[in-house]
Amino acid sequence: MTYRFWRNLTIVFLILLLVVAGVVNYIVESSTGSQLYTDIKLIPKNKVGLLLGTAKYEDKARKIINTYYQNRIDATVQLYMAGKIDYVIVSGDNGSKYYNEPALMKADLVARGIPAKKIYMDNAGFRTLDSILRCRDIFGQESFTIISQEFHDRRALYIANHKHVTAVAFKAEDGDTFWDAQLREKFARVKMVNDLIFNTQARYYGEQVVIP
Repeated sequence: MTYRFWRNLTIVFLILLLVVAGVVNYIVESSTGSQLYTDIKLIPKNKVGLLLGTAKYEDKARKIINTYYQNRIDATVQLYMAGKIDYVIVSGDNGSKYYNEPALMKADLVARGIPAKKIYMDNAGFRTLDSILRCRDIFGQESFTIISQEFHDRRALYIANHKHVTAVAFKAEDGDTFWDAQLREKFARVKMVNDLIFNTQARYYGEQVVIP
């Protein structure tokens, strides 16, 4: 096969990928708006807030804090102090003993005044899909408040809607690398649709955790 054939095939593939991404993102944006809140006074109360994890540091060696992380912590504290959630599940990646998102999030929440007994760690929240499914199936929550940035909230809400979960989301302020995160999110949503079509499950489940 000629170089021209492969070039044209690649161009067609990229065009189709862009079209699919555009359609998927339109559906996600248009179907989740009523569940997303920016005003803490208006968001309904839920027993549990699900804080979705991300890396704490942009540069660990120089201790430069990831603003996406910090803003999610701030949003969670606001919800708890306003009485909009009673408990927090911190869900993130604990893939090795050197990297533990939930432990870092819990420590920072406790330092900001949320009692440790009100915080539960989900150490197997490797992806957003895992976090939603484990909140439902391991922690027994069929209704909860998702906490992340708006673009991430919308994807999490879309997953929740298709997994028979009643969810709302609170918008944390955006971080510094806004456009880069937005671009990655567009294609993460395409992957999300593939997971939903094929009923992809969380990587790990395990014993149930009872939240009073």
